[in-house]
Amino acid sequence: MSKVIVKRSSAGLGLFANQPFQKGDLVIEYIGETISANEANVRGGKYLFELNDNWTIDGKCRKNIARYINHSCKPNCYPELDDKEERVFIYAKKKIAAGEELTYNYGKDYFNIMIKPMGCRCESCLSKTS
Repeated sequence: MSKVIVKRSSAGLGLFANQPFQKGDLVIEYIGETISANEANVRGGKYLFELNDNWTIDGKCRKNIARYINHSCKPNCYPELDDKEERVFIYAKKKIAAGEELTYNYGKDYFNIMIKPMGCRCESCLSKTS
């Protein structure tokens, strides 16, 4: 059984826990083609994960189901780079129950450019408007 599953969420498709996770557990790796920052600027897209000022992972490939992890203002996961800044791992920020949507904070720049103009659709923000 896979640790995670793609399903419908409040923001479209999302990634959900298919098993419980404890705080600090490795949930999934964000994978894709490693490209230069310049190439990332040319390509654009919403699945770009910046490693540093020079390199970015383009996570648009279908094998990268971590791309379905949605933004949340109150996330239950967090991304962490390896020591060489070449790989991105997503860890549980707190205890996560099976069936719970997996989320992390995409960061201020991404939020302001991509999410804020359309309105945040994370559970935390949607519950404020209800």
